[in-house]
Amino acid sequence: MTSVNEQEAIRKLMVFLQEWDSAHKVARSQILDNFIKSNDKKTEPDLELEFSQGASLFLARLTVWLRMTYTYSTCLSKLLRSIGIFLSAAGGCRYLMEFLQMGGLLVLLEILGLNHPSEEDKRESVKLLQLIADLGRMYKELICENYAIQLLKTLMAHKIRTALLEGLVALLTPPRQEAFAGCIDTDKDPTSLCPRKPVLVYIQQAAAAKAVGELAKESAEVANELIQLRVVHGLMVAAGNLDHMASQRHASISLQYFVHTFPFVEEGVKKALGHTLFQQFMDSAETWYTKINPFQAKELACNTVDIPGDMTRMQPTGEQE
Repeated sequence: MTSVNEQEAIRKLMVFLQEWDSAHKVARSQILDNFIKSNDKKTEPDLELEFSQGASLFLARLTVWLRMTYTYSTCLSKLLRSIGIFLSAAGGCRYLMEFLQMGGLLVLLEILGLNHPSEEDKRESVKLLQLIADLGRMYKELICENYAIQLLKTLMAHKIRTALLEGLVALLTPPRQEAFAGCIDTDKDPTSLCPRKPVLVYIQQAAAAKAVGELAKESAEVANELIQLRVVHGLMVAAGNLDHMASQRHASISLQYFVHTFPFVEEGVKKALGHTLFQQFMDSAETWYTKINPFQAKELACNTVDIPGDMTRMQPTGEQE
């Protein structure tokens, strides 16, 4: 049987939850303020003690309210910070699991794509996404599969933009030794061929090729910065990767944007490809990779195209007055 103290603690928990359930928006905002002030940086045992072993009941209510109001809520950052206290609590991995099971991940990603949330709201969403990503590779892939592009677009407004762009361009040209990491060991059978499997670096290459194109379309400033980082060279390398068609396709489509938008890029790519290959590219960038032979692929992989730094300051086609 429960002790008198335990019964009293449970009674207080039920009163608190009933208060939350019946409260209007202003009152709930005040409850969140008090919760953040009293429980920031608490551990899982601390939170369970605070809520008489029923902390998950309050987390569930916070998550449900988030799902119901994230498209218009005026106290979204407080709600996200409150959820963050649970998700970041030491020893609180189960809180993360519960949040995911209630659909919290997709809500966080949706928030990044909305227009009304403030920078603080989006910053709090990114913090929670980082906590989820830290659970392991499966969760990182889950985030990327749903909205990786939307997350990158949001992060373009922050100081880490240059570092992110540099990282994306670097992924376009993976080290040769890593690219062959997926090959089987042929020592036992020298006559066997190494299968062309989409190893991790190729998957990253394809994702980066798609991302740089999407980001460039969002901002001429970002597009110029990518060109200075030699994105054109990297996209041509990826387009010549006969071992991974996704890399070729996404690289071709992104390269098409830069060529059509910046005349100086078109000139440089045309010079590097030669008339015949360039014409095939211009005719249909989406299917261009199907026409590339091994010799041409090698030429793309070894391309030396470079855009002078002063050229990137020129306005792209369609923006000149």
